[in-house]
Amino acid sequence: MTDRGAHGLRVVAADCAGCHHADLLAAGQCAPGDRCVVAMSGRQIDRFFRANPAEAEAYLGDDFWERRAIAARYAPLETIDHLMHDADEVVRRVVAGRIPDERLPELIHDPDRDVRAIAVQRLPAEQLEWALKDIDYLVRMFAVRKVSHGLLRPLIHDPEREVRKAVASRLPPFALSCYADDSEAEVRRIAAGRMLPPDAAKMLADPDWSVRLAAVAHAPVDALVTLLDTEPDEEVLQAIRARLARDEQQVG
Repeated sequence: MTDRGAHGLRVVAADCAGCHHADLLAAGQCAPGDRCVVAMSGRQIDRFFRANPAEAEAYLGDDFWERRAIAARYAPLETIDHLMHDADEVVRRVVAGRIPDERLPELIHDPDRDVRAIAVQRLPAEQLEWALKDIDYLVRMFAVRKVSHGLLRPLIHDPEREVRKAVASRLPPFALSCYADDSEAEVRRIAAGRMLPPDAAKMLADPDWSVRLAAVAHAPVDALVTLLDTEPDEEVLQAIRARLARDEQQVG
């Protein structure tokens, strides 16, 4: 059965004959093609549970993974524990975002990286050393954003660019010279924008213009002056001139 949506699009509407939610239909709490729990449509299912949250618990064991996942968003918290081990990762992700904090350590070995990443984002920093060694870069990256500086050293040369970018944004300025020769310009750019002045001065010779641009903010003035006649990129030159003009005004 099909019907027309608000924008003229064809949407699937389930057959209401024999549905055990006839009372909700009569009360206007569900509507074929719009708010329907038996439709194979995530949007319709979500709208149904939004209007009828008390019905969600009854669908936590449904055969359709999306129906279970959406039901898990609305069911009482104490009824979804068993779904921590659901066969479908989307269901487990929903549960990971809702379970009490004390249950989160049970998720650190979940086979789905997004479930583990959700656990990392919710766990306190002092419980994340395991995540720094996770096989997936996304989990390591989220952990890097939360743990103390002292735990970052083993990840300075992580094989994944995104992890190194996260480390470069967290290391104290005095430790950022380790990224002066990183293979990725994005990593060097983040580091150059946070380095101490002597280290930033060295980054003014970087082959990537965006790295040199980031270094302008912290490099010593005398290092910038020497570039006025040699810097090939106009945007970097403009940044140098603006920085020199600001410093001159402050001195004046």
